[in-house]
Amino acid sequence: MENCILQPQRLFNQSLVLLRDEAELIAQDVRMHGLGKVTLESALASLGDDVEAKPSVGYTIVEGVAIIQIEGVLVQKLGLLRPFWGLTGYDGIRQNILMAVADPDVRAIVLLINSPGGVVHGCFDLVDTIYECRGDKPIWAILNENAYSGGYALACACDKIIVPRTGGTGSIGVIAMHVDWSKALDQFGLKVTFIQRGARKADGAPELPLSEEALERFQKDIDATGVLFEETVARNRKMAAGKVRDLEAATFQGAEGVKLGLADAVMAPDAAFRSLLEEIA
Repeated sequence: MENCILQPQRLFNQSLVLLRDEAELIAQDVRMHGLGKVTLESALASLGDDVEAKPSVGYTIVEGVAIIQIEGVLVQKLGLLRPFWGLTGYDGIRQNILMAVADPDVRAIVLLINSPGGVVHGCFDLVDTIYECRGDKPIWAILNENAYSGGYALACACDKIIVPRTGGTGSIGVIAMHVDWSKALDQFGLKVTFIQRGARKADGAPELPLSEEALERFQKDIDATGVLFEETVARNRKMAAGKVRDLEAATFQGAEGVKLGLADAVMAPDAAFRSLLEEIA
């Protein structure tokens, strides 16, 4: 199992599908606080549902609906089936979805999402997996409260997206951070010498200022990933790619996201769940 703690080097000098504000907070102090456990069954206590938790899977079944929690920053490999310390792994989400699709006790699937996004690696392969699972069983994204950037990429792969009135969608863009430590090293009297083969081998190293050539190369990578993101959302939501691109990675609250086609309805999570139960009844 890969270390569950998200280390700073896993976020710097790579493309992220992550909300900018969250990226800035991580850059400042690598703050990795959990976003808190959100359990839909507690919101549905009034239904008196028979709640079943299978120890071999990472989802809870409520009235035949598999609830898969997606919380906090998204990473490629967490090695766990459930969120942990403000992180959720694409590996766990994938395994849960595939198990839920094959589970005879499951009639529908809910991705219960509250995420600012995360790393690019593994994101779009998982999005395609979710998209390809559509049609067998209803797959809904119920936001509690937000699905931004990589979180939205996962949500848009579902059959429906339900957002609460104070929740958010969007941030369809890519960002990267480069940290230049060179002046700080000088102040401490430290000199780092790279011994390398290949002129571009040290591109992006934090011990060196970012060169114009490296910046141009990284920007090309960011642009290519951004186009992939825009076209993926356009396919999943049946929108024009140009319309997605024109959003300029902005975020939208509640009904505004629905108006733009980024979500299907505004409902509280418990109301959204009741609506799904009515659909599969």
